[in-house]
Amino acid sequence: MNAMSQDDKLIDLNSERAKRVHDLNEKRLNEVRQAFEQALPLGKAKKKPKNKPKKR
Repeated sequence: MNAMSQDDKLIDLNSERAKRVHDLNEKRLNEVRQAFEQALPLGKAKKKPKNKPKKR
């Protein structure tokens, strides 16, 4: 019975650690996304093609 509860604790620790790692990754992702949106606003500013028009 004691070994069983220790297994439960191990599983809980692993799942909690996985959640925490996921949250850290999510936080980093959001920070990078915000930095990108500041550098390249998507949807808000109309895209202006800077390349030369194609000759037909």
